[in-house]
Amino acid sequence: MKELVSKPELCNECMKCERNCPQNAIRVISGVPVFCMHCAPERAPCLNICPEDAIEEIDGAIIILKDKCIGCGLCRDACPIGAITMDEKGIAGKCDLCFNLEKPLCVLACPTEALKSDSKELIAGKQDKIAKELERLKNIMKY
Repeated sequence: MKELVSKPELCNECMKCERNCPQNAIRVISGVPVFCMHCAPERAPCLNICPEDAIEEIDGAIIILKDKCIGCGLCRDACPIGAITMDEKGIAGKCDLCFNLEKPLCVLACPTEALKSDSKELIAGKQDKIAKELERLKNIMKY
């Protein structure tokens, strides 16, 4: 299952994620990458409000099927974080996690690794950091 997670503390506001997004669907606001959260299908406001079933979940990504979109804007209005925009033709667009690629292009473009395509990577990093700190404390306690 694909996902996109961020570590805002690592963002240096270089905007490479914005420039490399084929959907123009990520923004850096005050050092925080903002993008679609790809809600669980049963809780995704955009998916559940679409009258044409033009939004569906594919491998963890909530995808807008542009050929089915009628441009009503209900999905845009329902999105709690403003992650959906309407293009010049009135068709909805948002992050699709680059579902046809191995990794999202924003992740590949990020020089500081503030964006990751797998929360397991972040969790493993935090676990390693905690393990090292516990080892350091253990050594201190020996004395």
